Amino acid sequence: MMIIPAVDIKDGRCVRLLQGMMDRETVFSNDPVAMAQRWEGLGAKLIHLVDLNGAVDKKPRNLEAIGNILAGVGTDVQLGGGIRDMGAVERYIEMGITRIVLGTEAIRNPDFVTQAARSYPGRIVVGIDARNGYVAIEGWTETTGTSAIELARRFEDVGIAAINFTDIHRDGMQTGPNLDETRQLAEAVSIPVVASGGVSTIKDIRNLLPLEPIGVQGVITGKALYSGTLDLEEAIAVARSQR
Repeated sequence: MMIIPAVDIKDGRCVRLLQGMMDRETVFSNDPVAMAQRWEGLGAKLIHLVDLNGAVDKKPRNLEAIGNILAGVGTDVQLGGGIRDMGAVERYIEMGITRIVLGTEAIRNPDFVTQAARSYPGRIVVGIDARNGYVAIEGWTETTGTSAIELARRFEDVGIAAINFTDIHRDGMQTGPNLDETRQLAEAVSIPVVASGGVSTIKDIRNLLPLEPIGVQGVITGKALYSGTLDLEEAIAVARSQR
């Protein structure tokens, strides 16, 4: 299972939000490049970037910081936040982003997501953020009537690399990932699933590992790394020991 550190960018800084609320931020660094380099140095094989301003403004906003990160690390990088058209997808791919995460558009414009996946097979990730089992969009400000499983099933067999599944209620709360909903999603689709939200300690990583055989291929963690309750090197070592 891949342990994926998150670097969330707001106004050019590395921050973490509480349950996605833009006015409840903790600034961890004014230098997101240094944070990405730190996680790479500790063994991360994939770094998860989020353009938080882009998610709210519905278009790319932190291009300078993102470009600097790509220039500063050699590891693979995936990016989400404000990517609403093929022009943005193509621009980021050309910049060197390995995987593009599309969330809101999976609901608003599924044909675009399918087009992107077929144009760049294995490089498009569907981000499914759920509140009480139902998909939330527009930077988590709007909850839809579509279930996470229903949305995921729409993208079977179009070349999606993975589904990033976040339980919003647990994001930034360090209360442990939602194992039941993550398991149900992984069992419902053939697309690999990446868990997100709620990771606090190495125990949470160990609790996720039994889900790997059913398709949970990774876990994104942010606040636990920044607050020091989870050690990235230890988490990677524990995940590798299960192979």
